[in-house]
Amino acid sequence: MSNAIKVDIWSDVQCPWCYIGKRKFEAGAAEFGGEVEVEYHSFELAPDTPVDFEGTPIDYLSQRKGISREQAEMMIDRVTGIAGAVGLDYDYDHIHQTNTVISHELIHFAKSKGRQLEMKERLLKAYFINGEHVGRIPDLVEIAVELGFDRDEVTDALESHRFLPDVKADVAQAQEYGIQGVPFFVIDGKYGVSGAQEASTFASVLEQVRSERDAQ
Repeated sequence: MSNAIKVDIWSDVQCPWCYIGKRKFEAGAAEFGGEVEVEYHSFELAPDTPVDFEGTPIDYLSQRKGISREQAEMMIDRVTGIAGAVGLDYDYDHIHQTNTVISHELIHFAKSKGRQLEMKERLLKAYFINGEHVGRIPDLVEIAVELGFDRDEVTDALESHRFLPDVKADVAQAQEYGIQGVPFFVIDGKYGVSGAQEASTFASVLEQVRSERDAQ
């Protein structure tokens, strides 16, 4: 039986704080030094977004949040700066705002092959850094093939939406937990950590879990 501490993470592919939070959690887990098992869960920040949103991320933010373009630009500048501090070079000039449900299906497909973490990282990079489209099946298939997955198998999985029930189950579980924003981390099934906290915060929660286990 593994002594790994299970960490369930609700996250969206087009959530800037989720990528930042991923890096900070990874740093915290490294600081902790113990065995950690990570599983990602689907969360759709904007399920009503069209696959091909007409406009820029600034247009999207100002429309969705009802703020001025100047405010939206300030928000993007801030998050880009924070991303840079953890080694992520966000390229908002080339981001394709889209609907992420099929990218979540692809992550579940990769999970079925034992490669979920690799796919999650690749899709975040695709969206925020590479300027790739993560809402359309042909584009997602190309990303999967690049990682060594079988083209026909991936195409069939995405076109048949075989993993859509898994996505919906993740979303439903998030609602049961009362999760309203991501990233959200559930550590050892009992501690919830919301947002892209500092690495030290994650390390201390993991250490607390280990101490509690040792005391049993």
